[in-house]
Amino acid sequence: MSREMNEQEHFETIWERIVALAGEEFEQIRGGRFTYTVEGNALDLDRTNQKLGKAQLAEALKLVPLSGPGEVNHLRGPSYIYAILMDERVRKSDW
Repeated sequence: MSREMNEQEHFETIWERIVALAGEEFEQIRGGRFTYTVEGNALDLDRTNQKLGKAQLAEALKLVPLSGPGEVNHLRGPSYIYAILMDERVRKSDW
């Protein structure tokens, strides 16, 4: 099995966790709290009119563990990405 396939399968597992946590509260590094709903392949964030695409999260996952949102500044919504991917409910013991 190729490394790319393993990465894709791993991301799909993480995406399933993210989808299952829709409506749950997450906390940004500076204390802002937010929830999201899932709309197709995107997360609709309740504190902004930005949407986080599945592809953005997949790109960020390649960089975990993250030390802070600055590591994903090149992606849309870095503080939200950080809050979601570094949340224990999402990462479990994977990173």
